[in-house]
Amino acid sequence: MTVQEPCVASDVQLGDDGRLRHLLTLDGLPRPVLEALLDRAQEMADSGEINARLSGTAVCTLFFEPSTRTRLSFQRASQRLGADVLAFDASTSSTTKGETALDTFRTIEAMGVRGFVMRHACDGAVAELAAVAGPGTALVNAGDGRSAHPTQGLLDMLTLRQAKGRDFSGLKVAIVGDVRHSRVARSDLHALRILGAGEIRVCGPAALLPDDATLAGCTVTHDLDAALDGVDAVMMLRLQRERMAEGLVGSLEDYHLHYGLDMRRLRRAANDVVVLHPGPMNRGVEIDDVVADGPSSLILRQVGNGVVARMAVLEALLG
Repeated sequence: MTVQEPCVASDVQLGDDGRLRHLLTLDGLPRPVLEALLDRAQEMADSGEINARLSGTAVCTLFFEPSTRTRLSFQRASQRLGADVLAFDASTSSTTKGETALDTFRTIEAMGVRGFVMRHACDGAVAELAAVAGPGTALVNAGDGRSAHPTQGLLDMLTLRQAKGRDFSGLKVAIVGDVRHSRVARSDLHALRILGAGEIRVCGPAALLPDDATLAGCTVTHDLDAALDGVDAVMMLRLQRERMAEGLVGSLEDYHLHYGLDMRRLRRAANDVVVLHPGPMNRGVEIDDVVADGPSSLILRQVGNGVVARMAVLEALLG
């Protein structure tokens, strides 16, 4: 792909009637659209719903980057809606022979596939394909570059709503870690703003925080103790090991010392604090075992909510 600019909500994402045509980003998504997706996901979670709304519809997981949780979650969501699932593996595809992502997409679309769940290393890659998709074809961004991972943002908001209620206006949320390189953090920030979160705190080393408008309106600190003081929810981010090779982090031990979430630090938060993490976790680096597996952790609930959140998205786009 050639696109380098982050994708934004646009006419490509929403139709003239205001309905969702693709899900590329949560940035700028109308609040009623976001809340409708969350409401539908909650209905599915409550009922354990399995239906055939997408019977006869083919959904392709078009992943150009490795994935376990997201890919399997989308496959499970598609199956529960009765869709036929095609799994694309870039390592064994014609892309290894030089075929472009656009040609790959058009080839699969020509087979009658109408749903595409796409992950790509380039910012805006999914939006580029959405712009040329045929009528009735829908794309879901399963993570592109650093810009967006909208279904992760949805499942995180669903998990928070279940724990803290629908009204986010009094909620204090801390996002901790490598925000600079995190598409998850950006989608969570987009969603929290749309839902009117009372206070968003962002904490991490200066080298791992963005220096653009990403953190506008957030309380930014490099002091984790201060960031955790009285918060209702903590979203920990995975530290990618390559940041050490880039010289952005001195050592894993040093990172854990200053930015690792342990029980001592967690006690600074509200008594009913909840802890989230998108996975995979680096235990003993950004989060201790006792926190990850403790009563405040909603990490496994996030995984379960990922299926129903993605069911709601696929149903809205293809049902």
